[in-house]
Amino acid sequence: MAGLIPKSFIHDLLERADIVEVVDSRVPLKKAGKNHQACCPFHNEKTPSFTVSADKQFYHCFGCGAHGNAIDFIMEFDGLNFPDAVEELASSLGVQVPREEGHDPQKQHQQQAQLKNDTELMAQCTRFFQHQLKHHANSEKVITYLKQRGLSGDIVKRFQIGYAPDAWDSLLTTMGVEPRARQQLIDLKLVNVNDQGRKFDFFRDRVMFPIHDRRGRVVGFGGRVIDSDGPKYLNSPETRLFHKGQELYGFWNMQQRLRRPEQICIVEGYMDVVALAQAGIDYAVASLGTATTTEQLQRLFRTSNRVVCCYDGDRAGRDAAWRALENALPLLKDGIDLSFLFLPEGEDPDSVVQSSGKEGFERYLNQAKSFVDYFFEHLSEDVDVNTESGRSALLSEAKPRIERIASDFYRESLMQKLAQLLRRETSQLERYVDTPQQRKAKPDAVKMTPLRRAVALIVQYPQLAKEVPVKAELGELKLPGMDLFIALHQQCNERDMTTAQVLEYWRDTPYQKALEKLAVWQHGLDEHNMEQEFKDIFVYLIDQYVEQRADELLKKGQQTPLNKAEKQEYLMLVKHLRTRN
Repeated sequence: MAGLIPKSFIHDLLERADIVEVVDSRVPLKKAGKNHQACCPFHNEKTPSFTVSADKQFYHCFGCGAHGNAIDFIMEFDGLNFPDAVEELASSLGVQVPREEGHDPQKQHQQQAQLKNDTELMAQCTRFFQHQLKHHANSEKVITYLKQRGLSGDIVKRFQIGYAPDAWDSLLTTMGVEPRARQQLIDLKLVNVNDQGRKFDFFRDRVMFPIHDRRGRVVGFGGRVIDSDGPKYLNSPETRLFHKGQELYGFWNMQQRLRRPEQICIVEGYMDVVALAQAGIDYAVASLGTATTTEQLQRLFRTSNRVVCCYDGDRAGRDAAWRALENALPLLKDGIDLSFLFLPEGEDPDSVVQSSGKEGFERYLNQAKSFVDYFFEHLSEDVDVNTESGRSALLSEAKPRIERIASDFYRESLMQKLAQLLRRETSQLERYVDTPQQRKAKPDAVKMTPLRRAVALIVQYPQLAKEVPVKAELGELKLPGMDLFIALHQQCNERDMTTAQVLEYWRDTPYQKALEKLAVWQHGLDEHNMEQEFKDIFVYLIDQYVEQRADELLKKGQQTPLNKAEKQEYLMLVKHLRTRN
């Protein structure tokens, strides 16, 4: 596992990056006063409500609430996790991302070198398989097979399809000349070792489909039989490089042609993805032989607003579809369309597109079942909603699943359908089905105390920390959030910062969500009034401290006599309070 990315590097990266350029390279922006705006890329809208601030280095959508810095935007728009988004931003600026592993830089260097060596070896193996496809004694048979499946040379080249020879050790003897290389092949599960210690190739006599990660690096393979015995598909086992629940076959290839596809179709097999691409359908991916996982769905929802799960109509296909639906429940949000397509018995995407072409397959896609319809179709399979016991069983099955859904739209749609099936009013069911905890309070629902207003202002305008100094005594003021405010003020006073950098510093802390809400709070103040408001809050906080300190001394004096210095302090505090009043 690679080491953590130093916070100091992330701070400097955000200092160097320009969020306007980052966003504009993906979503064309138009100048609007001090800011830039566009129609939000994260939900459908006709009037622009998506604003990018060059001063704050921060984006915010007033429609759906999406917000963040340049790293957040890349995560959401490109469908990347945090480390990959940092790598992407750094790469665009020509900067190398450092890593820290405790205090062991040597271990960090070894891990980086291991990753580089592993990906280089996988790339070499990919080229080996591609070479075998053209030059092996069986190449004519394999190429004929691919042509019979309707694949052209261009599509084979685009997906880097190759051939694993029908031999025990072709890859081993070619790529594993040195002991270290042989061990690496074993670690990456390209070579197996039996109980007698004999080493042999994992893939033999199979058409090879390289699996790319989001950055285009080959991390695993899928192998399909041609006419021999054995499982139809054989996938790379889990390795330090390959985690099948996180990868999607064809995703990287899709992104090379469609950065933001209108829809994505999830299919079951490698050949399905390639056959669809051959027909001009470049928005298909495969979930590597397992039910689509939460991580895979999360990436897809970040990439497109419409996802269609296309599975075989048999029991295995329907079970996989239901597991995908359950994994999607906490991820659904307004604006996302998840639907399900079950092809006729004996058909798969490959056969449909071969017989009916692109138009025929897309006609099927347009007939996919909606999320709500499939949800209740599946739950109603084994219950009789015409009986009280059946309706009770349906409520029992639907309740915990509806409670996991964060989307108001999907929750209301499911509740309406459930009420219809149970012959009840929706209002009657509300007491049975709780509102999910994932629902977020709107920023304006937060009670804006003076201290929260001060935190919001310093997050939105970090330069205020330099203009209004903090008295050390305020650190002793016993107000909820005072420690956070002091830390923020110190942070922004020590160096020039943008809103983006301030929020990045607090990422993955208990304060992150609250600060994000305050960063988009609409204060309604102009520049002059905003600074005066900040100063007035400081005066208020000082008064609160004086009152707290005077009360402490008064209580102490009631128990033991105050010394001379304490008496003088108490008189000064009381005088201050009288002056303020």
